[in-house]
Amino acid sequence: MPYRPTERTEARKARAREAIVAAALDQLADGGYASATVQAVAGRAGVATGTVYRHFPSKADLFAEAFRLASGHETEIFAATMADADHTTQARVAAAVEAFARRALAAPTRAYALIAEPVDPAVEAERLIFRRGYRDVLVEVLREGVARGELEPHDSETVAAALVGAIGEALVGPLSPAADHGKRRHESLIAALVQFCLNALPKKEEAHARARAHA
Repeated sequence: MPYRPTERTEARKARAREAIVAAALDQLADGGYASATVQAVAGRAGVATGTVYRHFPSKADLFAEAFRLASGHETEIFAATMADADHTTQARVAAAVEAFARRALAAPTRAYALIAEPVDPAVEAERLIFRRGYRDVLVEVLREGVARGELEPHDSETVAAALVGAIGEALVGPLSPAADHGKRRHESLIAALVQFCLNALPKKEEAHARARAHA
């Protein structure tokens, strides 16, 4: 008669897997991807290295799962920050960009690992999905802005992708291990980044101003 795992056994396996992934995320936060060995994660999770490999065939598989979990959480926060439809499109974008930048700068090692640190191909694939998630959230807000007459009709997917790229690129240097993480520097960076993103939006009044200038 074939063995069938009991509910208790399955629950124990699920708890062990969750603990391993949580330990992987903690390792990223403390030392980045370069420090994230299977042995280090096993030690944090309080399990044997072999136990990690029973759940994940390789380090890349483990951290792809960790990136997937962390990225999904961050995307949800980004979307929630822009969820208030009573605010203007500009206010919603500004709030989301500021919140994202502040969260990243508050945990630079973890954010650098998620955004820019060299990683295995499987993890890089999750990073690309992560970026597309941000783009898709922005696309919806930009399209709502057009429908409400706040933005000129435009290629929302391209503009959203460009904004996500600009945000990530602007933060790479400040998040890197060698960066100056002073509070004053952070405030200046956040203000400049928010203003850049707002300036990039195809606002309705700007189009009207251009039309009047050429009349």
